[in-house]
Parts: sequence; structure tokens; C-alpha cells
Amino acid sequence: MQGLLEGAKQYHVPLYQRTYSWTELHLERIWDDVCQLARDRVEHPSATHFIGSLVLAPSPAMGPVGVAEYLVVDGQQRLTTLTLLLCAIRDHRAEHESPKHRLRLDQQYLTNPFEEQRWLKLVPTQADRDGYAACVKSTPHAGGDNPVGRAYRFFAKRLATIGTTEEPVAIEQIESAVITGLALVAITAKAGDNVYRIFESLNNTGLTLTQADLLRNYIFMRLPNRGHAVYESLWLPLQQRLTPTELVLLFWLDLVHRDPKVKQTDTYSTQQERLEKLRTEADVEAEVQRFSRLGALLRVILHPGEEQEPGVRRRLERLSAWGTTTVYPVLLHLLDRRDQGTATSEQIASAMLYLESFFVRRLLIGRSTMNINRILLAVVTEMDRDLPVDEAVRKYLSTGRKHWATDASLRALVRTIPFYLNGRASQRSLVLRWLEESYDNKEPVALEKLTIEHVLPQTLSGEWAQMLAADLDTHETSDEAHEALVHTLGNLTLTGYNSELSNKPFAAKRIALAKSGVRLSREIADQQRWGGSEILARADALAERIITIWPGPTEESGNQSDVAWDVLAKALAELPTGSWTTYGDLAALIGTAPQPVGNRLANHPTPNAHRVLQAGGIVAGNFRWVEPDRTDDPREVLRAEGVTFDQHGRADQAQRIGTEELAQLAGITPEELPERIPRPRPGQHGTYADRFLEQVTALQTPAVATATVALLEAWTASGGTLSYGTGAETSCFLMARRREHELGSIWPAVIYPGGKFELVFQHLSVRTPFNDIALREELRQRLNQLPGVNIAATKLTLRPGFPLKVLADADAREALLDHLLWFYDQAQLSPSDELVTD
Repeated sequence: MQGLLEGAKQYHVPLYQRTYSWTELHLERIWDDVCQLARDRVEHPSATHFIGSLVLAPSPAMGPVGVAEYLVVDGQQRLTTLTLLLCAIRDHRAEHESPKHRLRLDQQYLTNPFEEQRWLKLVPTQADRDGYAACVKSTPHAGGDNPVGRAYRFFAKRLATIGTTEEPVAIEQIESAVITGLALVAITAKAGDNVYRIFESLNNTGLTLTQADLLRNYIFMRLPNRGHAVYESLWLPLQQRLTPTELVLLFWLDLVHRDPKVKQTDTYSTQQERLEKLRTEADVEAEVQRFSRLGALLRVILHPGEEQEPGVRRRLERLSAWGTTTVYPVLLHLLDRRDQGTATSEQIASAMLYLESFFVRRLLIGRSTMNINRILLAVVTEMDRDLPVDEAVRKYLSTGRKHWATDASLRALVRTIPFYLNGRASQRSLVLRWLEESYDNKEPVALEKLTIEHVLPQTLSGEWAQMLAADLDTHETSDEAHEALVHTLGNLTLTGYNSELSNKPFAAKRIALAKSGVRLSREIADQQRWGGSEILARADALAERIITIWPGPTEESGNQSDVAWDVLAKALAELPTGSWTTYGDLAALIGTAPQPVGNRLANHPTPNAHRVLQAGGIVAGNFRWVEPDRTDDPREVLRAEGVTFDQHGRADQAQRIGTEELAQLAGITPEELPERIPRPRPGQHGTYADRFLEQVTALQTPAVATATVALLEAWTASGGTLSYGTGAETSCFLMARRREHELGSIWPAVIYPGGKFELVFQHLSVRTPFNDIALREELRQRLNQLPGVNIAATKLTLRPGFPLKVLADADAREALLDHLLWFYDQAQLSPSDELVTD
């Protein structure tokens, strides 16, 4: 990076290149690479990390003497990302150390300080240029609501953890790793070459060689005499057994068993370096034979039904259903141990049960993904080889801060953690299905067809509030009790009648649950009421069953407190300006009580702690700033940020961010896109439309149901189309563009039969043209003109909504349709459309 950026240079990203599009997943990977490199360089200062190539061409526009200009033919995403990381490093060091770092990094790596016309060293495409320039100039617009701004904010947040126990590496080590440790190969085309054709050949023609292809070519180059025989007997069967992607996975897993830090992108180079040490053809052939044997084992992991031993097959099927690839390295090791005779089927099945328990218990306490990759990649290299393999796996998972919940921790947290908001929906469903299977019912139920039901419904009615009132603590409201209990495991069951049960009172739900073949549901039906005490008692009973099914860590477990303060900090860090939340909302998010949340915020520096108020929107009477010399009124700070207070000092409830929205901000619940929703198969579209209409009719009043149908008919008559989800509650998407459109699909809203008209601002933020925040803001303002609709500006990146009953007002419905048709017109604009002015 240093040689690339130092000196008077300028890199232009051509117009035909796509705009900056790296997601948080890409950013997380490169950040992990940088941090690992910084740690490695403490002991090995000359260590580097290769991150790919950069293809350049001399710019046809000749610059002034002394400024070398290039077109970035390939690699602009990487180059843009690294310079944004340098911007974040510069701003962090300038703020926390000395302003001199700003001038130093600007002049050396980010700008050409003495070239007014060619000031930026990197010039992105037009769409990204303003956002990128704002980051380089450190203007108030830096870190805006665009991909470039989000990348800058990502790195700024990660740098805030530098020097802590979570990331002990120093900021100067991070800077050094980026500038002198990241290695890029710059390939410069000849003057006069057609750079567009270079770009096209690099990205759009043919099939790029995979790392498995490269490794195969290298191996058979080393087998001049035995190549044909080895290919026919070993390599070809391996290639037929695994797909090209699975082959690359195999070669990486083989490396990880030696060094868990090896990146998948380095598979070929690292394997080549290892194989270079082999001297004879026989040695190389032995390696291919080993690969072939491991490939057969990986095939069993990927297709568990092919495993012959029933106990092992059951465990493999469950871990496969869980849907995480991070367990593959240890699974391959376990099967390899059995294949070589150093472990029995019983032992590796036991080890797999501990892995399953590790996943399940972490999900139950809200820690499903915390450092999971790092933990599981290190199992093979760090577990005790002197113990039987199952005991070794259990011992490794039990030590350190791995969040494998102990029995005591599980009993406490199952009562309070919002299980329904954690992990993937499929994983939550699996836990309940496996719990049901543990009853060993004589009449098996098709559990895969059932969905999760909230017995205490997600929308609190007056009758349910009255039932909760009997168990309230002092100063606790029914709303707070509902927020704390509704998503916990004790309140959830499996049912095939989710839409029919919905918001009905418990007396009606009992009748349906009693008829169920599901033991989890019938036990609830045995209760006379369903309030806080019953939900907590059921949580306790389920905790004991969980402890029996999934054994926990060893007694010497070194796990620390499992209260997810880091999740709270992340949610607050993402809390938008002009919004607020409550101690109770945060407590429900992390599975604790409001009082500990208050104590935490009063004694630990936490971002945006002043935005946490009491349930009524009032600043807590004992609120104090963590900074000892700060005395300003938090209300005035909030007003300056855009929060509205009434004459009694209560914040506007429309600007409140509740538990589910906090979960979105903390990344607990992944964004649901229609592309990920199972689509009706050909010939079934009408079935889902009928189900939607049936559910709306059953769950809404006749006036609301009729109004909903009228709105949908008007939408389709105006050119829009409809699409349907396949969940138990069949949602309806108002499609303004289908997938085949040149800009891809887009929809403004989703209608849920349960009574919500949901605005999908979160989806729109990454869809043209509504990735422009100004258009989303105009849509919000239009909708807020409807009676009963008040969407806060702070929710422009979330999924707010309003009650479906708004549609029952004919004037409101007509106005809503006008706003939706405005949206439709905006969505049809081609990227080539321009405003024509005189």
C-alpha cells in the first residue's frame, strides 16, 4: 500500500465500473485480516498479507508534470476500502492523540496537497465521489447513508475498540499493518490498450480458475510419470465426489487442521508452499491419496444420510440442519480420527453432541454468533490430545470466554433472554422441534410444518394486559411486563394454527392448543391462565429439560458473566440521532431487568446513554453523566438532536425505538428480503393469495378486510404486482419492480394479515433510486399526512409501520394509494433517465 499511494499519483475509477458495493461481510473480513496481521507483526515485524491484485492503465488524459495518472481497471473495491480505512485511522488518531496525524496521513497517502485540480489520490465513480470526498475532507457529511459512508462508519466503530480487552492491538500497529503490511500486486497495462476490454475479460468472460484448479495443475506438474494413473484412480473420483467449491473447501480444511489462521483466499498459495517440500513423485501421490480419503469424509459431512452408523448419522444431520459451516473443520477431524482408528463412533457422536449443545445453549442466552468462527477453527489445534476425543472437545469448549452457558447461567437467562429475537429463525424453530422430539411421542407429528407461536401475543390487548397485571412488580406496568416476557422461550410453542390463534384471548387459545399433537402446546393448555408467573414457571421447566438433553461445560468452566452488555452497547451505538429508547426496552433485548441496565449505564461509558429514558419518555431522576465534569441537561441535548418533548417533559413516543427495532440495530435479526422468502412453485401462486385473503378476513374486521382488498386491486390496476410469503402468516408484498427489471426488484411495503402495514425503509436503503435518503424522507413525509400515521425520521433505516385499520377510512386509503403510485413512478425510472432543463 505504501508504494502505491506515496508520491504524486492519482487513480481514476472509470465510469463503466460498478459503484462501491462492499457489504459489512466484506468489511469484517478485511478488518479481521488487518487485526490479525497487526498481531502477527508484534513478533514478526516484516510479516505481510497478500490481498490481491490491482490492474491499472495509464490515463489517456495527460496530467501536469509530476502527477502520474492511472485508470483502475480492476480492484477498485479493494483500493477504495483501504483508503477509507486510512481516513478512519487518521480521524481516530487526530481526535485521540494529536492533530498532526491528520496532516501526515493526508499528505502522504490520501491527497496530492499541492495539486488543486488533482487533489484526491483516488477518484471514485461519480455516484461515490461526493461521499468519498466527504470522508477524505472530514466534513460533517462524512459517514453518510451510502455504501462509502457505511464503510467509513464501520471502520470508525471498529477502531473505537482498539486497545480494549476485545482488541488489545494498538492503533499505531493497525496503521503500520495497513500501510506497510498489506501487499497488493499492481499490474499496469501498456499505453493505448483498450482498458474496457481488459476489464471485460477480467470480469465477464469465461470461467475463472478456482484455487482447486490451480492446485490440481500444480500437483500434476509434479507427477510427470505417474500423472495419468493418479488422475484416473484418485483425482477423478475425488472431483466427481465433490463440487469445485467443495474441493476448495476440502483443501482449506486440511490447512486449518494445522493452522486455524489460514484464510480461504490463501488456500492455493499455502498448499503449494507445503507441497513444495515434497521430494519425490511417490510423496506427491501419497498426498493426493490423503486428499481423496479426506474428500470421502467431507462428502459424508455434506451429505449426512450417507453415514452408516445411526448415532453418528443423527448428530451429523442435526449439525447440518443447524446450517453453520464453521463446524466443518472439527467434524472432518472427528471423522478422520475414527477413520484412522484413534476414536470410536460412540466417542465422535458424543463429541458432536457437545458441539450441538454449544450451539443451542449459546443461542438460548443470546450469544449464538459471538466469536464463533475463531472458537471452532481452533478446536483441532488447541484441544488436549491426551484425552479421549469427546472429552477433549468438551474441555476445550468449557474453558475461556466461549459463552457455553453453564446449567446455572442457563436456568437464569432462559427466563429473560428474548429467544425469539436471537439467531436465525430456522435455528429457533429447530430448538423447539428438538425439545418436542425429546418427549418421545408415540404419535409423531410433522414438526417441520409447524411454526413458532407466541402464546402471550406480540400485540398487547386489554384482556391480556389485565392478565399480566396480577403478577406485576412494584412500579412495573403491563407494557413493560409484556416487553420483558413476550419473546422469551417460556412463552413460545409450535403450532400449525399460528394465524388462527394470533391475538385471541388465552381461553380461546387453550382450546386450540389442547387439540394439538404437540406436547409443548398441550402442557400450556393445562394452565388456567397465562400470565408472568406461568411463563416463568414454564421457562424453568424447559431449562431443566434442556439441561438433560444438551450437557453443558465441565465444572472448571471459566465462563464469565453472560449478560450481553456488548449487545446493549452495539444497539445504543447504532441508535439514530433524534430517537430514544427505554431501560425496559434494552433490558428485554439482553435478558435482564431495567435496574441493572440503569446501573450499567451510570457506571460504564456507553455510546448514546443519554438517549435512554424511562418508559414514559422522562429522564430518570437519578440520571448522571459518566463524565464527572458534565452538568448539561440531557433533555436539551436530546432536543438539539431532534427529539421532541411535550409540556410535561415527555419525549415523543413516535421517536421511541422499541426492543424489536433495537434487535435490528444490533444485528440480531437479519434483514428479510423477498429474494430469501420461499417462492410459490408454478401453479401455486393463487394458493398463497387465497391464504392471505383468508387470513385478512379472519383476523380483521369486515371494513378493514374490504379496504385491504380494495387497495390491492387499485395497486395492480395501476401497474403494480403482488407477491406472497409462505410463512404461517402469509404476507403480501406490493411489488413496484420484479426481479427481471434492470434495477432488480423493489417494493414499498408489506401487508401482514395480523394488522400491520409495514414500510420497508431498511430494504429501500439498498435499492435504486430509494438508496437516496432524500427520496425515503419524502415517502415518510407523504405517509405521515395520513390520519393515525406518525413515522419518526429516525426510522428511515428500519421497518416501521402503522395499523391496517387506517385503510378503513376511504379518504386515507385514497391518499395512501396516491403516495404508493408516486413510489411506483419513481421506481420505474431507468438509470439513464435524466432531468431535462432549459
